[in-house]
Amino acid sequence: MRILITGGAGFIGSHLCERLLKDGHEVICLDNFFTGRKENIAHLMDNPVFEVIRHDVTEPILIEVDQIYNLACPASPVHYQYNPVKTIKTNIMGALNMLGLAKRVRARILQASTSEVYGDPKVHPQTEDYWGNANPIGLRACYDEGKRCAETLMFAYHRQNGVDIRVIRIFNTYGPRMLENDGRVVSNFIVQALKGADITIYGNGSQTRSFCYVDDMVEGMIRMMNNDHLVGPVNIGNPGEFTVMELANMIKRFTKSSSKIVHMPLPPDDPVQRKPDIKIANQSLGWKPTIGLEQGLLRSIEYFSERINNPKNPA
Repeated sequence: MRILITGGAGFIGSHLCERLLKDGHEVICLDNFFTGRKENIAHLMDNPVFEVIRHDVTEPILIEVDQIYNLACPASPVHYQYNPVKTIKTNIMGALNMLGLAKRVRARILQASTSEVYGDPKVHPQTEDYWGNANPIGLRACYDEGKRCAETLMFAYHRQNGVDIRVIRIFNTYGPRMLENDGRVVSNFIVQALKGADITIYGNGSQTRSFCYVDDMVEGMIRMMNNDHLVGPVNIGNPGEFTVMELANMIKRFTKSSSKIVHMPLPPDDPVQRKPDIKIANQSLGWKPTIGLEQGLLRSIEYFSERINNPKNPA
């Protein structure tokens, strides 16, 4: 198939490009390189069925494709809060433009939504029928509400125009090609530990997160895209639940770091608990994560260690 991936030079997007090429598809990577990096896809450039288009999803584009994975959007608080208006435009106008394209060329479209649609949840673990507890005017709202509205648009186009949609809600994902400065907890802790800097925990560290390795995430996305019956939304994430303090201590141990753990004030609207209920993904897609946190962290530490020690020779 001919497949378009918006945000294809980003962390998850580049792994998805790689996997779909390996599976024998023709892949078009569309990215404006705001948070995506050319080095993430440099090793794919010699592939004759791989194409890169520098383009912003807030502007319309017409390409003949069979499937669209809509991943374009800065996904870490540092980046999506840097330009909140741009984040909202990327989520909403990007979804509109990709839905318009899907409608015209009759392509199936998968929306990469997020666990952030649940906000600071009052239901634990989070199930797909939970409507969430999000602050519509807080610092995170540009991302949370932007993604919620993108889901609304997906279902509106599906009901009104018969567009073939798939919606997944991505929970914390980590692995090689994460940005070192993206402010996410795994990359933050690993980089701080490797550099011997203080490991900064926001709050007392008792808040929980669930961490899904990127290869597992890509597998879940592809299974969802190619399921002919399930529209979604479907949670894709690892239900293993760890406190932020447990994560910090694991990374300290694996890196043999002498870093000190220091505490900083908790940011506004930071979720206390985050854990996906993945029954639907497991039963309908036959999907469950296969890479545990220890194995995934060791791979991620190796990647970041290589980048830090050889900055001119990207891992």
